[in-house]
Amino acid sequence: MNEVETAAKAIREAESLALACHVGPDGDALGSMLGLGIAAANAGMKVQASFGSPFVVPDNLAFLPTDILVAPGDFPDRPGTMVVLDVGSPDRLGELAPKAGQAGTLIVIDHHVTNTGFGDISLIDPAAAATAEIVLRVLDVLGWPVTPEIATCLHTAIVTDTGRFQYANTTPATFATAARLVEAGARPPEISRHVYEEAPFGYLKAAASTLARAELHEDLGLVTCVITAEDLTSAGIDWGDMDNLIDLVRMAEEADSAAVLKVLEADRVKVSLRSRGGTDVGSLAAALGGGGHRLAAGFTYTGTAEQALAEIRALIGRHR
Repeated sequence: MNEVETAAKAIREAESLALACHVGPDGDALGSMLGLGIAAANAGMKVQASFGSPFVVPDNLAFLPTDILVAPGDFPDRPGTMVVLDVGSPDRLGELAPKAGQAGTLIVIDHHVTNTGFGDISLIDPAAAATAEIVLRVLDVLGWPVTPEIATCLHTAIVTDTGRFQYANTTPATFATAARLVEAGARPPEISRHVYEEAPFGYLKAAASTLARAELHEDLGLVTCVITAEDLTSAGIDWGDMDNLIDLVRMAEEADSAAVLKVLEADRVKVSLRSRGGTDVGSLAAALGGGGHRLAAGFTYTGTAEQALAEIRALIGRHR
């Protein structure tokens, strides 16, 4: 029995299912979790899904069906069977990590190359473009149908983790999976509009003021941009509205890698990293307590934006 079959068997035999993804969920984390959870609920199982604080669904993913979501405080303390999705290490679960440690059976479904394996059943495939691809394999073994709702969740996951099929992790299998999900009812135009083409007017103002401060570090092939709470306040928006800023910053042709530093508090900075291929930003993020993939990663830094940038520059310089 391979790991997909082992995971499917454990899910099928569960009395109920508790699902979790990483804090600050992206499209793959949330889409994979909701896709599996809705399929389980359709099969008659009791399902609860959550993620660690801050428990807020990003605005550009709010179109996904979230009926199975519960606040982390309402998540079972000792789940019988728990599945964590798109989670490279237990600390990425936030306050749900202790609950995962108390699970009767812990199943990990992930595609991060930095995942060294944890849980009772580790279903990890770094070759998959998104965790959603692995979830679909599990659904196939379970024999659970892929409804339009589920297809929408999984297609959103794949679209976001491949950068609309532009990143190097996109394979022929990825296109085949995406085609199958479209046949099952996913609507790419609507997904792309919600995820990439909708933002409040304030986003334009905040992006303009922030990009004006962007810096090109030519010696490192790095472009950086710092955004502060003051930028958001003056534009009348919040952090969730700026998730796509990294896609503008990474366009500088002189740079191989890009970093957006969000100053959440005076001593706490959330950093998003992207690479064209010459820099392994996944390893860089892991060295600073975060994680991700070779071409897209992130971490949260305790300290100032200047200190975080100094560490990023030092790590990139060390590997050039």
